[in-house]
Amino acid sequence: MRIPVYVASAFSQGYTGGNKAGVVLFENALTRTQKMAIAKQLGYAETAFITESECADYKFEYFTPKEEVDLCGHATIGSFVILMKLNNLTRERYTIETNSGVLTITIKDGILFMEQTQPKFYDVISSTEFTACFDSKMIDDTYPIQIVSTGLKDILVPIKSAAQLMELQPNFDEIKGISKQYGVVGMHLYAFDDDRIICRNFAPLYDIDEEAATGTSNGALACYLYQQHGVKKDLYVFEQGYSLQSPSKILVKLQTNSKREIEKVYVGGKGYYCETKYLSLDNSE
Repeated sequence: MRIPVYVASAFSQGYTGGNKAGVVLFENALTRTQKMAIAKQLGYAETAFITESECADYKFEYFTPKEEVDLCGHATIGSFVILMKLNNLTRERYTIETNSGVLTITIKDGILFMEQTQPKFYDVISSTEFTACFDSKMIDDTYPIQIVSTGLKDILVPIKSAAQLMELQPNFDEIKGISKQYGVVGMHLYAFDDDRIICRNFAPLYDIDEEAATGTSNGALACYLYQQHGVKKDLYVFEQGYSLQSPSKILVKLQTNSKREIEKVYVGGKGYYCETKYLSLDNSE
C-alpha cells in the first residue's frame, strides 16, 4: 500500500527556510496506527491528515512521530499551501475542524492566517526550576515565566538577549521532564533585539528536540506579550529557526474588544511546496 504525501514548508522567509510538514489528503481509510506510521516515516515535527468534515470545510488531524496533537500551526499553513497548489481553493475564507474546535483560515495576498483558540493563562513558574535545562542565568527575571495556550500549552521563557538565546545549549532530557511535569508540549524561549523578537522552541517530550517555526507557540507568545508585557502591536512578527539554519517568520494578529480584551488570535505566514513522497505501508499496520 503506497500513500502519496505532500511536503510543504510553512512560515518561510520568501522561498527559503520555514518548517516542513507532511500533508496527506483524503486517505479516509487510514487507521490511527497507519497515520502514526506515516508521521514516523516522514520524521517531520508534524504531519497533517485532511479528510471531509460534517461541520467545516475540512477535518484536520495532526500527528508527531510519537503521538497525536490537537493543533499545529505550521502543518495547517503547509496544508493550505498544498490545497492551493492543487487548485482546490476558490475562496478567501475556510473553516477547519480540529480537536481544538472549528477554526477559520483566511487567505489574502499569498499570506495564510489561521485562527487560534482564545488564550488561556496557567501557572507562573520560578526560574530556579530551569537550572538543569540550560544556563538559567540567561533568563530575564524582569518578566514571569508562564504557561500559555492558544491551542497547545507551552512554557514561555524570556531570555536576556538574542545573542544568549542563540548560544544557549539545551538539556533535552531535563526539558522533557519539566514538560511532562507541567503537562505542556514544550518550552518557547524568546528574546528582544531592538524591535525584533527572536524565538527558539524545544519539545523533546514529543520527539521534537527543536523546531524551526511554531505557530501555536507564537500565538500564545503574542497574547502573553500583550497581556503581561503591555506590548501592543497591529502585527507581531516573530523570527525563529536560525539555530537550525532554517530562518522562519511567523505573523500574529490579535483582535480585541472595547475593553482591550483579546477576542481572536490569528497566526499566519507564507509557505511553499517542497516535494511529493510515496510511502509504503504494511497493511497490517
